[in-house]
Amino acid sequence: MPSIGETLREARMRQKLDIADVERRTKIRAKYLRALENEEWSTLPGPTFVKTFLRTYAELVGVDAHLLVEEYRTTHDAGDELETPSRAGQPVASRRPSRRRSPPRGPPGKGAAAVALVVVLVAFLLVLGLVGGDDKPGSQRAATDQTETQPRGKPKPRAKPAPPPSGVTVRLAPAAPTYACMDTGEGSDVVFEGTLEGPRTFKNAQRLRVNLGKRAVDLRLNGKPVQIPPSPDPVGFDLTPKGATEIPAGSRPCA
Repeated sequence: MPSIGETLREARMRQKLDIADVERRTKIRAKYLRALENEEWSTLPGPTFVKTFLRTYAELVGVDAHLLVEEYRTTHDAGDELETPSRAGQPVASRRPSRRRSPPRGPPGKGAAAVALVVVLVAFLLVLGLVGGDDKPGSQRAATDQTETQPRGKPKPRAKPAPPPSGVTVRLAPAAPTYACMDTGEGSDVVFEGTLEGPRTFKNAQRLRVNLGKRAVDLRLNGKPVQIPPSPDPVGFDLTPKGATEIPAGSRPCA
């Protein structure tokens, strides 16, 4: 039975493809494609990455990807798929945004001043009535004084608008196993790289960038869905509290 590398090479040559054609269609670097055909496993990033590359390469040249992955797993992987902490894809610990404390309310100076003004005015009217012989009946005068001394009600404070989110929460739910790579900005360390086989959530205080091998993924940013245009090509997004922006092919994580 031909080896994994011979199977891929023969299938590629039957379709009259060279390494550059395969690199352009699969977005896998040519040095990794040659390493697969030569079975130079130490040149490749790791077992999870090798399996992803094998699936992608096999699907392109019409080879049963499941058989190649199983052969690699039994002959070369030895069942150890532990990933290193820097590339295992553990989500970045979420930083809970501190609640903004509303500024302390000042003393109700305007209301107190209004009450004091009313009291002074009533006292002035009482003195004026005693000196000038006010002819109002006592009951009517008392009712008038009582009405004038009632303090004005305080205006209800306006409700403050909800503050915008100060971090990003990204949820990825692939329809089928999908390669993904994620970091927190151009030139930063990779926080996840591997194959997503089910829903997964990532959090960061400021920003996350994601590179997806397939587009059949339900991508949500802070609970809101991000529209992914249908296409057979990979796609990448820059995700911030303000929204999602598509990243060009050469600038995506792990590109």
